[in-house]
Amino acid sequence: MNITNDIKYVGVNDHDIDLFEGQYVVENGMAYNSYIILDEKIAVFDTVDARFTQEWLNNLKDVLGTRQPDYLIVQHMEPDHSANIMNFVQTYKDTTIVASAKAFVMMKQFFGTDFAGQQLIVKDGDTLSLGSHTLTFIAAAMVHWPEVIVTYDSKDKVLFSADGFGKFGALDVEEDWACEARRYYVGIVGKYGVQVQNLLKKASALDIQTICPLHGPVLTENLEYYIGLYNTWSSYSVESEGVMIAYTSVYGNTKKAVEKLADELRAKGCPKVVVADLAREDMAEAVEDAFRYGTLVLATTTYNSDIFPFMREFINHLTERNYQNRTIAMIENGSWASTAAKVMTKMLEGCKNITFADTTVHIKSALNEESSAEVVALAEELCRNF
Repeated sequence: MNITNDIKYVGVNDHDIDLFEGQYVVENGMAYNSYIILDEKIAVFDTVDARFTQEWLNNLKDVLGTRQPDYLIVQHMEPDHSANIMNFVQTYKDTTIVASAKAFVMMKQFFGTDFAGQQLIVKDGDTLSLGSHTLTFIAAAMVHWPEVIVTYDSKDKVLFSADGFGKFGALDVEEDWACEARRYYVGIVGKYGVQVQNLLKKASALDIQTICPLHGPVLTENLEYYIGLYNTWSSYSVESEGVMIAYTSVYGNTKKAVEKLADELRAKGCPKVVVADLAREDMAEAVEDAFRYGTLVLATTTYNSDIFPFMREFINHLTERNYQNRTIAMIENGSWASTAAKVMTKMLEGCKNITFADTTVHIKSALNEESSAEVVALAEELCRNF
């Protein structure tokens, strides 16, 4: 694939993978992206997963022909991008490795060597001339590892964005970008919104016409759309108006309350209602929706004087990703000594700018006239926000 006249794509598609990072379902696989700039000097950007060594080396050879690369630029040391550094150096022995100081520390950890005789350590603002192409390195610590750098090519106005602007899915599959990019961002990068905001501020000073991420498609059109979504996600702003209801239900009574609430919300004109059974739906999808919408309803049973395990896991996913700037309502169920709402409130107390609904639905085993009225009242309260 030609990105520009001088920049070529040499990455690979992975359709064998079922779980990315051992936890995220990827039905349409993954792409591990790698790029080459051909100039007076040649720079290769990042390697690929260990399972695709020979395919990647063949891709390099097809583009390079008899030429030898001068630089291997390592932007991120996660193994799906760095696993073939040693194989690359053994194949192209005279290459200089360009990376941050922390990346070289990690190379020592992964490979037993930091390639001391072949290092070029770069920091924020450093440049590297390839001839007509000048690369500027931008520190991007904790987006989403501490060693990360991204790279800007001023000639072709390309930002090599490391894991930024990445998405799940191989490149030979057609699918909506935002859905899988959102799930990728929230799950993997979501904790580091402040750091992403800092990177976006640096990037705003650049004339960017193409974004080359390490996962997902190369972005060449309507970049304002993609950058705008990243700004929304990393500032923990509301992307879509609506209510997300996340629930667990043991014998179906909490589920009935959730269904009643969803019906009431729709009848009152709520723009979007999304319902997730946390015991059955993909947890990453549920977490994604919690970050997408401005209002979240948590509905669960009291369980061993605590809350049902899937709800606890769900809330843990939210809090570890700095969930904030949302309205939260609760439905609790308990046949005796109900504590679910109290437990959930305690778990969320460290979240910033959370508004708790005035109405909490209290179910004693099953819906009755009183708790049904609370469901209606909660729907009315939440719909006042729209």
